Amino acid sequence: MRKDKEKKTTGRRYFDYSLLFVTIFIVGFGLIMIYSASSYTAQMYQGRAEYYFFKQLEFTVLGFIAMYVTYRIDYHTWRRLAPFIFLVAILLVLALIPFGSTKYGAKRWIRFAGIGIQPADVAKTAIIFMVASAVCSAGRKIRRFSQVILICVVTAGVMAGLVGIVSNNMSSALIILAIAAIMTFVAYPGYKIYAAFVGTGVGAFAVFYSWITNKLKSGQMTNDFRMNRILIWLDPERFATGKGFQTVQGLYAIGSGGLFGKGLGKSLQKLGFIPESQNDMIFSIICEELGLFGATCIILVFAIMLWRIAHIAQNSPDLFGTMLATGVFAHIAVQVILNIAVVTNFIPNTGVSLPFISYGGSSSVVLLAEMGIVLNISGKIRLER
Repeated sequence: MRKDKEKKTTGRRYFDYSLLFVTIFIVGFGLIMIYSASSYTAQMYQGRAEYYFFKQLEFTVLGFIAMYVTYRIDYHTWRRLAPFIFLVAILLVLALIPFGSTKYGAKRWIRFAGIGIQPADVAKTAIIFMVASAVCSAGRKIRRFSQVILICVVTAGVMAGLVGIVSNNMSSALIILAIAAIMTFVAYPGYKIYAAFVGTGVGAFAVFYSWITNKLKSGQMTNDFRMNRILIWLDPERFATGKGFQTVQGLYAIGSGGLFGKGLGKSLQKLGFIPESQNDMIFSIICEELGLFGATCIILVFAIMLWRIAHIAQNSPDLFGTMLATGVFAHIAVQVILNIAVVTNFIPNTGVSLPFISYGGSSSVVLLAEMGIVLNISGKIRLER
């Protein structure tokens, strides 16, 4: 009699209810925090405290509709549509040149009939589809690092370059590159060459940090706004009355929250001190109102979400499903890490939103649509007995 019995699959399919519930919880929490963070400025400039809340609620409803639609579509369909979606994303980015609306010195939005679309958000999803499709098409060639570089250059390099140049949005360009790098890292069987790249990057950063620290001694702002962001990052208090105002006020909000916070809705920094506090800096309001404990709980909820996505990626029926889930994992993880790092001043200000929580229409719809794709992948997993 054989001791090792073969595992057999049942007819039942798996569905990750944990991921669904965590997503609903984070989105609901985001709506509460958007109302709390924006009520003062909305009353002052829009005439009613609930303005941003109801706008985000509309986007959320559209997002859940998009999530249901993508959940109902077999995820293999996206492999056939990947080149078309990639082309559409490129055209949307190029459309910013004649049709983009300028805000804060950058063209990042296309507005039509009162609806705004940020092409960079579409580009992030398009790169997930395209890299996943390219990895599967490469087959055994993915074992060659030259193939990995080719995939990254042809897909992420082109898209990130266009987003960075056309919309002057380097943060989104970096996220696109990071998504492609993480996806190919999972697909490529070797790790030594990635370690070499990381080591080279750390060395280059050390040299750059030494150079920029010497430049800071002059205390002068430059004509390059990216260089100014780095100067502010290194010594925000020196520029607290100017371009470092937002960073310093965000740090004040985090510090004043203490362990358990001032209480929901009781933030003082949202009263005009942190510009558009419902957007990229919303995590500082969370820290002020809910304290370190509340902020840690939200980080743990994100960790649970990422754990469930990683679980689905590991158990996907095929490589394409694994790559798609890995891409969504990378998208969410990179944005969460960058947003929290910016708010706490670990890295220079890059203008990255906090997924599912920061105010934003196209970002919410795109992210929820991606969650629908991951849930569809989970539905194709067959349970073992």
